[in-house]
Amino acid sequence: MPDPALRAPASACPHPTAVRRPADWRTHAACAGLPDHAVFARRPKAALPALRACAVCPVHRFCLEAVAPRESWFDGVCAGRLWRNGKEARLPEALTDDLAPLMEQS
Repeated sequence: MPDPALRAPASACPHPTAVRRPADWRTHAACAGLPDHAVFARRPKAALPALRACAVCPVHRFCLEAVAPRESWFDGVCAGRLWRNGKEARLPEALTDDLAPLMEQS
């Protein structure tokens, strides 16, 4: 991470429609505290704890923006989806059925 002193100053007048990203969005992520093997899982069953966390996560949009899974060839869970080599992996129907009630609540 770059030295804060080297960062460009934030604009005093941001665009009125801009969505402000909290500087500490990762601390608000529902997956904070989950083991790495769940967040960076390549298999759906192993990724289930992270997928469940994403279903109720208040910052999943910022996660998708920061990780940019397609551009970074990401492997793991990001923004409620499982990714392999930057491509969204298809989840078995049994797992999507398990996650559906959570997705409806958010």
